[in-house]
Amino acid sequence: MPRRFLSFFAVIGCALGAQNSPVIKLQYLADKPPTLSSHASTIEETPQGMAAAWFGGTAERAKDVVIWFSKKPQHQWLAPVEVARGTEDAGAPQYACWNPVLWQQPGGSLWLFYKVGPSPDTWWGRVQESKDGGRSWGKSRRLPDGQVGPVRNKPILLADGTLLCGSSSEDAGWRVHMEWSKPPFTEWHRSSALNTADQWGAIQPTLLLWDGGRIQSLVRTRQKVVAEHWSSDQGRTWTPLEKTSLPNPNSGIDAVRLRDGRALLVYNPLAENRSVISLAISSDGHSWTRVADLESTQEPGKADLAYNPGELSYPAVVQARDGKVHITYTWKREKIRHAVVDPARITN
Repeated sequence: MPRRFLSFFAVIGCALGAQNSPVIKLQYLADKPPTLSSHASTIEETPQGMAAAWFGGTAERAKDVVIWFSKKPQHQWLAPVEVARGTEDAGAPQYACWNPVLWQQPGGSLWLFYKVGPSPDTWWGRVQESKDGGRSWGKSRRLPDGQVGPVRNKPILLADGTLLCGSSSEDAGWRVHMEWSKPPFTEWHRSSALNTADQWGAIQPTLLLWDGGRIQSLVRTRQKVVAEHWSSDQGRTWTPLEKTSLPNPNSGIDAVRLRDGRALLVYNPLAENRSVISLAISSDGHSWTRVADLESTQEPGKADLAYNPGELSYPAVVQARDGKVHITYTWKREKIRHAVVDPARITN
């Protein structure tokens, strides 16, 4: 067996087999995906089990890229099915679909937000509803002009029933903003841009709700670092973006506030490429400790700057009712990987 394959399987074996490793399971959502390319997954728990979605087609931006959906009612993921096609606007040509986001309304419907359009600087948001955990879906609706909903990561539900969505735009440089609405998502509000493109190239916030009502937004940047800002008024105003200690190779991140009070971040820990995907933990949102690698495609001795054998990227994370953490991420743009993590094994 070639060395590169030995290296890959050694990393996976280490992640799953190390004593007290938090990673307890790794699998693909589909061993044989229905498309050549798969990317930008989202994962959520429904009353009927885990559910995931992603976009797939011949390649990102291609007109044949649609939204795929799969469920895991028990032990195995079911065969993916197409749930959105980019042809929902009457009389319009088919456009690529992008960045699905699943959100399970407490005691209510499963909602799917996604984007449609030829590029991220021209796309628009859409939403559709499932009242049976994803077995069937209602008609897709286009969001009001200027709204894209949660741009890549799950929104957070505020005490008054408002769904706060981390969002961003790319039509005038990379800029972060917030959007908010309430089910059934017919009326939307949007903040102004929270940065200028010359200050930060920042997109795709992930939101954490801390004790006392403070909200933290962690964002992907072009500046090779994760940046953050905070809100103390339910997301209406925010502190200026500032860098954290976390490196970022211009790649998506996601985080979840665990029921034990800590926050778990899934991210690429190298500043230059996406060949490693890792977990970091924090008790306050300020100090982060890298605690485990989910997977690596690097070979020993290869320089980070010069070698990228295949990306592991765009994670999504949720904590299930049983306390286990479920993560999905892109594997080499070919498949979607599913990891199960036991946060009780993270002692930092």
